[in-house]
Amino acid sequence: MNLENSFILLFIIAMMVAIGVRYLRLPYTVGLVIAGLILGTVRLFPAPELDKSLLFAVFLPGLIFEAAFHMEFEELWRNRITLSLLAVPGVIASTVLIAVILTPLGQVIDSLHGFTWHSALVFGALISATDPVAVISVFRRLGIPARLSLLVEGESLLNDGTGIVFFTLSLSIFAGTAIDGGHLALEFVSVVGMGLLIGLAIGVVISAILRYIDDPMIEVSLTTIAAYGSFFTAEHLGYSGIIATVAAGMFCGTYGARRGMSPSTRVAAETFWEYVAFALNSIVFLLIGIEVPLHNLAASWLPIIVAYLIVTLARALLIHLSWRLVGWTRERFPFSWGLVLTWGGLRGALPMVLALGLPADFPVREEIVSTTFGVVILSILGQGLTMSPLLRRLGIVDADDGDESYNLLRGRLQTAAAAIEEIERLERLRSVAPEAIARLKVHYGQRIDKTHAEIGKLPTEHQHWHRGDLRQARRHLLLIEKNRVVEGYQRGLMNVMTYDRLLADIDAQLLHLESGGDLDLEEPEEGAEAPLQPQV
Repeated sequence: MNLENSFILLFIIAMMVAIGVRYLRLPYTVGLVIAGLILGTVRLFPAPELDKSLLFAVFLPGLIFEAAFHMEFEELWRNRITLSLLAVPGVIASTVLIAVILTPLGQVIDSLHGFTWHSALVFGALISATDPVAVISVFRRLGIPARLSLLVEGESLLNDGTGIVFFTLSLSIFAGTAIDGGHLALEFVSVVGMGLLIGLAIGVVISAILRYIDDPMIEVSLTTIAAYGSFFTAEHLGYSGIIATVAAGMFCGTYGARRGMSPSTRVAAETFWEYVAFALNSIVFLLIGIEVPLHNLAASWLPIIVAYLIVTLARALLIHLSWRLVGWTRERFPFSWGLVLTWGGLRGALPMVLALGLPADFPVREEIVSTTFGVVILSILGQGLTMSPLLRRLGIVDADDGDESYNLLRGRLQTAAAAIEEIERLERLRSVAPEAIARLKVHYGQRIDKTHAEIGKLPTEHQHWHRGDLRQARRHLLLIEKNRVVEGYQRGLMNVMTYDRLLADIDAQLLHLESGGDLDLEEPEEGAEAPLQPQV
């Protein structure tokens, strides 16, 4: 069977899994890994090998660009301290901590014999990067706070690149070619910094071209060039392709799409990249399951469990330390979020590929490969399956399933409201007959009335729905306030001191709101006019 047919079969299986997990209420990526494990055991057909060339040539650029394209730079910047702690010193601390704990255990546990300081450091470097794809799907389905989702996804975007850099440097240390701390730091800054500059340069060029072209097919193709071009350019020059793709994706999404694309083209681009991410994730998680040799895992169960516990402990210590440090800043977050960040630090395809890429003569190579595979599988299955109950247990999301009905009705209100706005625009342009405008207004007005009536029939005890609406509306109004402050400063209506104080105050309120804090709104006085209801 050729490679093309194998991919077609994998995609068919992925779609069957996607349909099945809707009824089983499993995270999609967890279902894919389980299906992959079954396929890898029965060996119905030969599957492509998940190696570095395939991961780097096909999967990583598309997945990373899609995540960065949809990420708001302003939101990322407001959480820069937390994300920087997790992505750079966090990866270093995790790598060293895993090596420090694992090395002495290698002297007392027979199955870990051979894990010296150097080999444990290499293992720590390749296993430290997180892959939250398996829990992001759960996050989006349950509707967790946007900032918590940003912290999980933003950390992964940044630490994938730094993780690869530290893995490469740890191999250099093992080979004895780079042992000076200053040299290592300089090389890290060079690899990451140049990757960032390359990605920004390509993002700027692509965004500039987008402003002069109004063709959805060409514009979407240009974003594809930005994704894969930035990655391969940086890798070819010896720098971080992942960091380059993050920079290009974020610039294209924040600047290029907003200023260079029409609304319809932007919708097309976002839909295209959402589908690309879905397709790539479907295949890569199936391949993860297929790649894992279950008989090897069974024979290495003890080192796998020990390594998994060490990795999880290191993650918990790192998150707790970060929580303590940012607690003194405006980026503080609740302790319950720290538990979610700890448990949401899943490992995915990248550690497996890095382990497979170890030199053939590397000491304890087979032990590292089997241990890495086992940790990845335990991480995806164990943490992926228990994330939803954990979120409910911590009270971050509500345990009631009625949210789905309410969200569906609210979505209908939003679409109907958008349709009415467009009808009013057509009426002002006089491009549609008045009789047709009148009938359309009646139709959508009746739809809105009917939807409001259905919402009124839902159980009244679910006050969290209304709090969710109020929270979203409050966030929207704070962003409006922030835009007005920026406009006022740009027009010279306020001095820099006033601008800085107002902006700092609004940013503090946004961070407080996005961290799950109270709304801090006054209750209406008895007999006073009811406040405006937030629009849905």
